[in-house]
Amino acid sequence: MWRSPGDDEFKRLVQTFPKEKSWTASNFYFYQGFWCPSIVLRAVISFQKHFQACDSDIIVSTFPKCGTTWLKALTFSTLYRNQFAWDENPLLTFGPHQPVRFLECDIYLNNPFPDLQNVCVYQPRLLSTHLPYASLPTSIKDSNSKIVFICRNPLDMFISLWSFLYKLGDESLEPLSVDEAFDKFYHGIYAYGPFFDHVLGYWKASQENPNKILFLKYEDLKEDINSHLKNLAIFLGVPFTDDEKKQGVVEEIAKICSFENLKEVEVNKKGVHISGIPHTGFFRKGKVGDWSNYLTPFMVERLEKLIQEKMDSSGLSFNLSSKTSKDITSA
Repeated sequence: MWRSPGDDEFKRLVQTFPKEKSWTASNFYFYQGFWCPSIVLRAVISFQKHFQACDSDIIVSTFPKCGTTWLKALTFSTLYRNQFAWDENPLLTFGPHQPVRFLECDIYLNNPFPDLQNVCVYQPRLLSTHLPYASLPTSIKDSNSKIVFICRNPLDMFISLWSFLYKLGDESLEPLSVDEAFDKFYHGIYAYGPFFDHVLGYWKASQENPNKILFLKYEDLKEDINSHLKNLAIFLGVPFTDDEKKQGVVEEIAKICSFENLKEVEVNKKGVHISGIPHTGFFRKGKVGDWSNYLTPFMVERLEKLIQEKMDSSGLSFNLSSKTSKDITSA
């Protein structure tokens, strides 16, 4: 971890933040309305203070375990599709997280003043973050840069998050049971949570400025990836041509970036991300409705009521199952 002259000041600052034990061995600090993992708090502050957005920047923003890896792959392959041959797509060599690097979980993690010119091989710059909209650097919000955001129904997101952290937990510590994790989740205590505040921040901003923020839902992409890829390309300013559509370019990108394909890429079967997470940890099932195999009826009822309470009159809804049309929709 990088050290700076402001270490003492940083330590004093941290002591003023509410603190909760995380789902693993570290802590969360309540910073600017969200629970920030202690390991990235310093990097978050550096990112906020020093990052200067370019008008051409594309920021992939996601809530954890909502399709981050998939969206990175789709955005990268769509935006840069004319800059490399299909069989030379960097995703097949490096996976999605190296070509589209996290700002606070990677780039600023060990360096408060990274050289972004060397970080971003392709142009325009394509970067990623988990930060809530309200906590993004002012330069991003005030520039003409674009944000692609994806969320997922909170029931599947919770199970994916719990499974993810269960596997990655410290072996010397007893892992959280699904009941213990559910209680923390219900009260919004998890990385970058509360979920509803995070999602609604981007949702409201996208309603106010749809040319700047493309708001996507994981379940929608699973249902009709081709249509959403076309919309993504238009939003990015690189629409698919008629010839590309006829040649099956849209379908090819969807295939290359599919969960099934990416999971089998050699680099995603081995190696470790700079954050310490094994690449295999980014791939689980990728299914809609898998929560039904884990959550009790009591848990589901509590979450359904919470969703209705938090999203009342927002206009945002979630599809909870791939087998039914059941939605939880705001009034």
